Amino acid sequence: MPRRFRYLISLSPLIFSLIALGSPLLSQAQKQLPYWTEAAPATVARQELYPEVLNNKIYVVGGVLSPATGFSAHFESYDPFNNAWTVLRPLPEARHHITLSAVNGLLYGVGGFTGGFPDWRAQPTMFIYNPISNTWTGGTDLPAARAEGVSAVVDDKIYLIGGRVRATDEARLFNDHIDSVRNEVFDPTTGHWSNRADAPTARNSAASAVIDSKIYVVGGRNFIKNADGTTQQVNVPNLEVYDPELDRWKTRSPMPQAQGGLAATALNGKLYVFGGEQWVPEQKVFAESWVYDPQTDVWEALPPLPTPRHGLGASAIGNRIFVFGGGTKTGGNAATTIHEVLVLPT
Repeated sequence: MPRRFRYLISLSPLIFSLIALGSPLLSQAQKQLPYWTEAAPATVARQELYPEVLNNKIYVVGGVLSPATGFSAHFESYDPFNNAWTVLRPLPEARHHITLSAVNGLLYGVGGFTGGFPDWRAQPTMFIYNPISNTWTGGTDLPAARAEGVSAVVDDKIYLIGGRVRATDEARLFNDHIDSVRNEVFDPTTGHWSNRADAPTARNSAASAVIDSKIYVVGGRNFIKNADGTTQQVNVPNLEVYDPELDRWKTRSPMPQAQGGLAATALNGKLYVFGGEQWVPEQKVFAESWVYDPQTDVWEALPPLPTPRHGLGASAIGNRIFVFGGGTKTGGNAATTIHEVLVLPT
C-alpha cells in the first residue's frame, strides 16, 4: 500500500469524527482550545439525566418531559464517531432521576422517581440492560427507595450516594422526601447491597465522577422545610471525595459557585462540571462551567455553556465532553434536545 494512503487511513477516524460534528478540519484546528461546538440533538427532549459510557457510546435513560407532569421510559445511545443517536428498548417502567452505571458490559439503572411533579415517589428498583440482546431484566432492589442521588463505579462495584429518600413509607409527593447521606455499594457478583461510610453532606441533585478510583461528589442542593411550613431549595458548593478502599471521605475546595442540578464528568485526571440551576435568592439557570484539578485542589473557569441548562447530562470520550439535554428554565417545563460539545486539548 502506498505510504500516502496508509497515512490517510490512519487519520480517517479523526477526520470522520470532525466531519460528524459539523466543522471542517482546518477551522477546528485554528480555534483556540477549549471551545464549544454542536452535535446531533437527542431524539427526545428530556431533563434530569444521569448518563453512562459503555464501549465508547453514551447511554441516556428516562427523564422528565415537558410539561413536568410527563416522565419517560425512553432509552437511547449516542455514537460520537458517527454523530448519531439510536433509540433502544425502553425501560420496563418510566423513571426520572434514575442513575445509570456500567459494569462488565451491562448497564444498571437504579432507583429514581415515578410520577409527574409534584407526585414524585422514590423507587427502589434496579433494571439491568444487556446491549448485545437489547433487553432489560430485573436486578436486586435497593434496601430503601432513593432518587436524585449519584452513582459511580469503582472496581466493578456500584456506589449510590446521597439523593432523596421517603420520609415515611406512605410518601407520595416530592415534599414527602428528605435529603440523605446514604452511601451504599452493590456487588454485581454477589447481587447484594451493603452500607458504607455516610457522606458528609445530605444533598440532592449533585453530580459525580471517578478519578483514580476515588468518587468525587460536587454541588447539588439541600431541601429545607422552614418552621412556617414553607420550603426552600438551597444550593451547596461542597466537593467531597470518597475513597472506597479506605471507606473514608475527605472534603476538598468547594466550587467557586454553588450550582444544583449540574452535570459532571472526568477526563485526564480532572473533574469537569457544567450548568445547573438556583432557586434562592433568585431563580436562574447557569451557563457557568468549571474544571477542578485534584493535584492542586484548585478550580478554574471553562468557557460557559452556549445554552444555559440544568438537569443535563455530560460524558467524556476522547478529548471531547458531550453535554446534552436538560432544562433551559428553572423547574421542569423547558426540556431540550440540545447537544453541545466541549473540545479539549489532546
